[in-house]
Amino acid sequence: MRKLVYFVASTLDGFIAAPDGSFDFLPLMPDVAPYLVAEWPQTLPTFAHAQLGVDSPPSGRFDTVLMGRGTYEPGLKIGATSPYAHLEQYVFSRSLPPADYPDVHVVDGDPAAFVGELKSRPGRDIWLCGGGQLAGQLLDEIDELVVKLNPVLVGSGIKLVDSGFDTRRLTLTSTRPFDSGVVVLRYTRHG
Repeated sequence: MRKLVYFVASTLDGFIAAPDGSFDFLPLMPDVAPYLVAEWPQTLPTFAHAQLGVDSPPSGRFDTVLMGRGTYEPGLKIGATSPYAHLEQYVFSRSLPPADYPDVHVVDGDPAAFVGELKSRPGRDIWLCGGGQLAGQLLDEIDELVVKLNPVLVGSGIKLVDSGFDTRRLTLTSTRPFDSGVVVLRYTRHG
Protein backbone atom coordinates (compact mmCIF):
# COMPACT_ATOMS: atom_id res chain seq x y z
CA MET A 1 0.00 0.00 0.00
CA ARG A 2 1.13 3.54 -0.72
CA LYS A 3 2.41 5.67 2.16
CA LEU A 4 1.49 9.24 3.00
CA VAL A 5 4.64 11.23 3.78
CA TYR A 6 4.35 14.67 5.35
CA PHE A 7 7.56 16.38 4.17
CA VAL A 8 7.64 20.00 5.35
CA ALA A 9 9.91 22.83 6.50
CA SER A 10 9.36 24.08 10.05
CA THR A 11 10.73 26.52 12.59
CA LEU A 12 12.10 25.30 15.91
CA ASP A 13 8.86 26.40 17.56
CA GLY A 14 6.71 24.35 15.18
CA PHE A 15 5.45 26.77 12.52
CA ILE A 16 5.45 26.13 8.77
CA ALA A 17 4.33 29.60 7.68
CA ALA A 18 3.63 33.08 8.99
CA PRO A 19 0.07 34.03 10.01
CA ASP A 20 -0.46 35.40 6.47
CA GLY A 21 0.75 32.13 4.87
CA SER A 22 4.14 33.45 3.75
CA PHE A 23 7.21 31.34 4.37
CA ASP A 24 10.12 33.46 3.11
CA PHE A 25 11.75 33.17 6.56
CA LEU A 26 12.37 29.48 5.70
CA PRO A 27 14.67 29.87 2.68
CA LEU A 28 16.31 27.00 0.86
CA MET A 29 19.81 27.15 2.36
CA PRO A 30 22.71 26.66 -0.09
CA ASP A 31 24.09 23.69 1.88
CA VAL A 32 20.68 21.97 1.94
CA ALA A 33 19.81 22.40 -1.76
CA PRO A 34 22.16 19.65 -3.08
CA TYR A 35 20.71 17.21 -0.52
CA LEU A 36 17.14 17.98 -1.62
CA VAL A 37 18.10 17.68 -5.30
CA ALA A 38 19.71 14.29 -4.65
CA GLU A 39 17.29 12.80 -2.08
CA TRP A 40 13.95 14.61 -2.47
CA PRO A 41 13.87 16.12 -6.01
CA GLN A 42 10.13 15.66 -6.37
CA THR A 43 9.50 18.06 -3.48
CA LEU A 44 11.00 20.94 -5.47
CA PRO A 45 8.62 23.02 -7.63
CA THR A 46 8.67 22.21 -11.33
CA PHE A 47 9.53 25.82 -12.25
CA ALA A 48 12.77 25.57 -10.17
CA HIS A 49 14.07 22.33 -11.71
CA ALA A 50 16.28 23.90 -14.38
CA GLN A 51 17.77 26.41 -11.92
CA LEU A 52 18.55 23.65 -9.39
CA GLY A 53 19.78 21.09 -11.91
CA VAL A 54 16.90 18.67 -11.33
CA ASP A 55 16.09 16.20 -14.11
CA SER A 56 12.57 16.87 -15.30
CA PRO A 57 10.54 14.96 -14.55
CA PRO A 58 12.52 13.87 -11.51
CA SER A 59 12.55 10.27 -10.41
CA GLY A 60 11.81 9.39 -6.83
CA ARG A 61 9.33 7.91 -4.44
CA PHE A 62 6.32 10.19 -5.10
CA ASP A 63 3.82 10.41 -7.93
CA THR A 64 1.21 12.48 -6.08
CA VAL A 65 1.19 15.67 -3.98
CA LEU A 66 -1.50 16.93 -1.59
CA MET A 67 -1.88 20.59 -0.59
CA GLY A 68 -4.30 22.64 1.42
CA ARG A 69 -5.57 25.82 -0.17
CA GLY A 70 -3.21 27.96 1.92
CA THR A 71 -0.23 25.97 0.65
CA TYR A 72 -1.40 26.28 -2.95
CA GLU A 73 -2.09 30.04 -2.89
CA PRO A 74 1.50 31.40 -2.68
CA GLY A 75 2.21 29.71 -6.01
CA LEU A 76 -0.89 31.29 -7.52
CA LYS A 77 0.40 34.72 -6.51
CA ILE A 78 3.45 34.20 -8.74
CA GLY A 79 1.45 32.62 -11.57
CA ALA A 80 2.28 28.98 -10.75
CA THR A 81 -1.13 27.31 -11.21
CA SER A 82 0.62 23.95 -11.43
CA PRO A 83 3.53 24.18 -8.97
CA TYR A 84 4.31 20.45 -9.06
CA ALA A 85 3.39 19.62 -12.66
CA HIS A 86 5.63 16.53 -12.48
CA LEU A 87 3.20 15.02 -9.92
CA GLU A 88 -0.54 14.38 -9.76
CA GLN A 89 -1.69 17.43 -7.76
CA TYR A 90 -4.63 17.54 -5.34
CA VAL A 91 -5.69 20.74 -3.58
CA PHE A 92 -8.15 20.49 -0.68
CA SER A 93 -10.55 23.42 -0.70
CA ARG A 94 -14.25 24.01 -0.22
CA SER A 95 -14.13 27.36 -2.03
CA LEU A 96 -11.88 27.01 -5.10
CA PRO A 97 -14.01 26.41 -8.21
CA PRO A 98 -12.46 23.35 -9.93
CA ALA A 99 -13.14 24.76 -13.41
CA ASP A 100 -10.90 27.75 -12.63
CA TYR A 101 -7.94 25.48 -11.73
CA PRO A 102 -7.69 22.81 -14.44
CA ASP A 103 -4.03 21.99 -13.67
CA VAL A 104 -4.90 20.49 -10.28
CA HIS A 105 -7.64 18.30 -8.84
CA VAL A 106 -9.69 20.30 -6.35
CA VAL A 107 -11.08 18.10 -3.58
CA ASP A 108 -13.89 19.48 -1.43
CA GLY A 109 -14.74 16.33 0.54
CA ASP A 110 -13.39 14.68 3.66
CA PRO A 111 -9.57 14.60 3.39
CA ALA A 112 -9.11 11.42 5.47
CA ALA A 113 -11.63 9.42 3.45
CA PHE A 114 -10.15 10.68 0.18
CA VAL A 115 -6.57 9.87 1.22
CA GLY A 116 -7.56 6.45 2.55
CA GLU A 117 -9.01 5.63 -0.86
CA LEU A 118 -6.04 7.20 -2.68
CA LYS A 119 -3.57 5.10 -0.67
CA SER A 120 -5.34 1.92 -1.78
CA ARG A 121 -4.84 2.75 -5.49
CA PRO A 122 -1.74 1.51 -7.31
CA GLY A 123 1.12 3.96 -7.48
CA ARG A 124 4.06 5.41 -5.63
CA ASP A 125 3.96 7.16 -2.28
CA ILE A 126 2.00 10.37 -1.69
CA TRP A 127 3.59 13.60 -0.52
CA LEU A 128 1.66 15.84 1.87
CA CYS A 129 3.16 19.24 1.11
CA GLY A 130 1.09 21.20 3.64
CA GLY A 131 -0.60 22.82 5.42
CA GLY A 132 -1.09 22.48 9.11
CA GLN A 133 -4.89 22.19 9.10
CA LEU A 134 -4.80 19.52 6.41
CA ALA A 135 -2.08 17.63 8.33
CA GLY A 136 -4.28 17.80 11.43
CA GLN A 137 -7.15 16.22 9.52
CA LEU A 138 -4.86 13.52 8.13
CA LEU A 139 -3.03 12.49 11.32
CA ASP A 140 -4.36 8.93 11.15
CA GLU A 141 -3.23 8.62 7.52
CA ILE A 142 0.33 10.00 7.87
CA ASP A 143 2.83 7.13 7.76
CA GLU A 144 6.04 9.17 7.79
CA LEU A 145 6.98 12.68 8.88
CA VAL A 146 10.06 14.38 7.42
CA VAL A 147 10.75 17.81 8.92
CA LYS A 148 13.35 20.19 7.54
CA LEU A 149 13.87 21.92 10.89
CA ASN A 150 15.22 25.45 10.53
CA PRO A 151 17.12 27.31 13.28
CA VAL A 152 14.46 30.02 13.48
CA LEU A 153 11.90 31.04 16.11
CA VAL A 154 8.83 33.01 14.98
CA GLY A 155 6.38 32.85 17.90
CA SER A 156 3.19 32.38 15.90
CA GLY A 157 1.88 31.40 12.52
CA ILE A 158 0.58 28.28 10.84
CA LYS A 159 1.30 25.24 12.97
CA LEU A 160 3.09 22.12 11.72
CA VAL A 161 -0.07 20.22 12.71
CA ASP A 162 -3.24 22.09 13.61
CA SER A 163 -5.62 19.84 15.51
CA GLY A 164 -6.97 19.31 18.98
CA PHE A 165 -4.84 17.78 21.70
CA ASP A 166 -4.14 14.19 20.68
CA THR A 167 -0.79 12.62 21.58
CA ARG A 168 0.94 10.73 18.77
CA ARG A 169 4.21 8.88 19.26
CA LEU A 170 6.69 8.77 16.41
CA THR A 171 9.90 6.80 15.96
CA LEU A 172 12.98 8.72 14.79
CA THR A 173 14.53 6.85 11.85
CA SER A 174 17.22 9.29 10.67
CA THR A 175 18.73 12.74 11.10
CA ARG A 176 20.74 14.81 8.66
CA PRO A 177 22.38 17.97 10.08
CA PHE A 178 23.76 20.80 7.93
CA ASP A 179 26.30 23.55 8.64
CA SER A 180 23.55 26.19 8.28
CA GLY A 181 21.86 24.74 11.37
CA VAL A 182 19.09 23.03 9.41
CA VAL A 183 18.41 19.44 10.47
CA VAL A 184 16.28 17.02 8.47
CA LEU A 185 14.48 14.71 10.87
CA ARG A 186 12.72 11.60 9.63
CA TYR A 187 10.07 9.80 11.69
CA THR A 188 7.66 6.92 11.20
CA ARG A 189 4.47 6.21 13.03
CA HIS A 190 5.17 4.54 16.38
CA GLY A 191 4.25 0.88 16.62
